[in-house]
Amino acid sequence: MLNFNTPKVILFIGHLWPEPTSSAAGYRTLALLKAIISKQKDNHWQLHFTSAADKTEFCADMDHWGIISHTITLNDSSFDLFIQDLQPEMVFYDRFITEEQFAPRVHEHCPDAINILDTQDLHFLRRARQTFLKKTSGSNGINTEQAVNLYTDDSIREIAAILRCDLSLIISSYEMRLLIEQFNIAPELLHYCPFMLNSDQYKTDSLSFEEREHFVMIGNFLHPPNWDAVLWCYQSIWPQIRKQLPLAEMHVYGAYPSEKVWQLHKPDKGFIIKGRAQDAIETLSHYRVNLAPLRFGAGIKGKIADGFLAKTPCVTTDIGQEGMADNMDWGGLVIQKSHNGQYDEQAIAQHAIDLYNNKPLWQQSSQRGEAIIQKQFNELQHANAFTHHLEQLIMNLAEHRKNNFYGQILRHNLYRSQYFMSKWIEEKNKVK
Repeated sequence: MLNFNTPKVILFIGHLWPEPTSSAAGYRTLALLKAIISKQKDNHWQLHFTSAADKTEFCADMDHWGIISHTITLNDSSFDLFIQDLQPEMVFYDRFITEEQFAPRVHEHCPDAINILDTQDLHFLRRARQTFLKKTSGSNGINTEQAVNLYTDDSIREIAAILRCDLSLIISSYEMRLLIEQFNIAPELLHYCPFMLNSDQYKTDSLSFEEREHFVMIGNFLHPPNWDAVLWCYQSIWPQIRKQLPLAEMHVYGAYPSEKVWQLHKPDKGFIIKGRAQDAIETLSHYRVNLAPLRFGAGIKGKIADGFLAKTPCVTTDIGQEGMADNMDWGGLVIQKSHNGQYDEQAIAQHAIDLYNNKPLWQQSSQRGEAIIQKQFNELQHANAFTHHLEQLIMNLAEHRKNNFYGQILRHNLYRSQYFMSKWIEEKNKVK
């Protein structure tokens, strides 16, 4: 075990201040911070968190966790003074855009600091799927030669950030394979780090099949895949379910609902917008079926994981299932794209109805969902693997960087251009 005579500073630069009750991204960030905290005493780590975003009333209480928090300004030389004074041993960047914004200044003043990117999910993958959906929406099918184009400006930027960093945290097993097999990223630059969940704390008696009713959807409305899923469900899926189950209701939860979301609040149709859920797992535990008709997206779906923790089975698409169960039986039912690249709305509706009405199927699905959480997202296992990798990186940084020479080239060239662009923006802002 490592022992240091002086504290080794770890800095986490957040795209946003984490809101664990608002989004899976917020929960994921807090889980990483807690994993580091669990090893603070052993490794003599001192953890700091900062973000250029505004805080909200839903932000995690950093003081409660013993995390030292700071506020910073984007494209401002005050960050240079901050990073020079702090002299971190290790810097985490929350999403590649944060790496683009701050890594050039970190590199300028702390060239020996270990750079770690938390991708959250592969943004280029999600955006490519969203673009593909827009192109094919409303069509009767697609050209069989047409496919999702992953070779975009987004992928160039995000993969360049992965190569520049010493390590990138990848949340999905599917995305690990994609980066290694399709984009030839060296496995040594990646660390598989999914959600870290403790199912034991939810092992109290849960409501039975008979005690539950209605359908539920949940997810931050600022996240485009969630809004698309809600709108698609309202327009095409829910009417078919409601026709066969006239007494059932769809309850839709999510942080930051806009006016367009509230316009879908139609109690007479059984489609009810509930707004923010104070406790997602407690909320989900009262419903019989968790519906997640995602037509695009990436990463791991927090709404589904929370449902499994609540022992609530899920009906979703192959996009929703991706990277969560691998070869395990799914905790519910999954609809795949048809041969023409579209999802069969009638099939999704029928899956939801079958799961809602079939008690043996529901019980089996509930047990399978719980098994997925226990095997795929074990908190202790993944937290230990994550912190162990950090320890190894500290001890072997020079050799690690020698093996990533192309990353050094990208750092040298792009950090200089990004740094001077940032300085230009700073000077331009002064004129205003």
